[in-house]
Amino acid sequence: MIKKIFVFVCFTISFTTFAQEGTSSPYSFYGIGDVKFKGTTENRSMGGLSIFKDSIHLNLQNPASLSNIKQTTFTVGANTNTTIVNTATIDDKTKRTTLDYFAVGLPLGKIGVSFGLLPYSSIGYRVQSTDDANTLRKFNGKGSINKVYIGMAYELSKTWSVGATIDYNFGNITTNSYLFPDQIALGTREQNTSNVRGATITTGLMYQSNFKGKKQIFGGFTFSPETTLNFNNTRTIATLPYSISGTDVIYDVIDAQAPNNSIKMPTKITAGLGVGVLRKWQIGAQVDWQQSSKMGNRFNDIDQIVFENATKFVVGGLYINKYNSFTSYLDRIVIRGGFYFQNTGMVINGQSIKDRAFTAGLGLPLYGTFSNINIGMEFGKRGTTNAGLIEENYTNIHIGLSFNDLWFKKRKYE
Repeated sequence: MIKKIFVFVCFTISFTTFAQEGTSSPYSFYGIGDVKFKGTTENRSMGGLSIFKDSIHLNLQNPASLSNIKQTTFTVGANTNTTIVNTATIDDKTKRTTLDYFAVGLPLGKIGVSFGLLPYSSIGYRVQSTDDANTLRKFNGKGSINKVYIGMAYELSKTWSVGATIDYNFGNITTNSYLFPDQIALGTREQNTSNVRGATITTGLMYQSNFKGKKQIFGGFTFSPETTLNFNNTRTIATLPYSISGTDVIYDVIDAQAPNNSIKMPTKITAGLGVGVLRKWQIGAQVDWQQSSKMGNRFNDIDQIVFENATKFVVGGLYINKYNSFTSYLDRIVIRGGFYFQNTGMVINGQSIKDRAFTAGLGLPLYGTFSNINIGMEFGKRGTTNAGLIEENYTNIHIGLSFNDLWFKKRKYE
């Protein structure tokens, strides 16, 4: 059954993934856009915690966890985001539904292998303003950076495992800036397009051992070195009349200079510790640090923003009443929860952009299998209304499907 589902989803994703407009945040204008992939539904429900090994779920944040999968695992996730956007004077509401991830994990003895497709970041915004001279300015953008990856892990011992993933990032971004002066028939549009390419790598280490009877201690560490994304840029300037429908009717267009650029993908380190009883309860904390101060923008003439080093603090955990209960389905449901606080690394108009959220979720096992449906929620806030900026109050509802099957075990009987 899993093979049929796998083939169906492969075809579906090939037609839908690259057309997504995965965000409606004005903050996606800067850097590489709004980073979308923050872990699978299981990890996101714990605030993004990624220090626990799991034999029936893929942990796509720490590649060392791949050595622990016991069956062929196929996972896919989707997210619905509702955001109330606040400024000092107005409020607005946006909604987006997107694919979050698609991945396969293969157990090969002490080795685990995984590959998949992840929408990495998205650009999607529409903003307009009018100044004292009644000049209308409009800004919009769309596009995404996706990545295909392959990862491998090796179990060094019962307590230690190591792993690494290699990602190839690719995508296209288009942004438009409009200017319509009052009492003038034609306005102008500056359109910038970028073709994005580049590779990144992540290495991971995980630790798990017993102490004080059934209790266990967990540890996780990842390291991503600095790499470069290359942007092949083009720019055009056009004249056009104002359109209420938003459809551009171009009168004249000229090519303008837009040198190719590159953005440093900063060094990132993640470290965390946790305790618990396997298949009963687990709780942990994690710190992410990213050298974002070395980041830049797609174009060198964007000067409203500077970058600082980013940090993220996560606390989360899970609880299962009785994972192998034969009499009560409720006892086998996994309850997850967490919290995170993040300095995103963006400093706009002198304001550091912060992000914080409470998370919760459930893991619902499917009868007669190790497969399950995972549902999670995030309630968070990003940004500020100070200095003419925007505050986003968001709710994310994400659903992940994790299917498990034996693909390579030889049958004793036909």
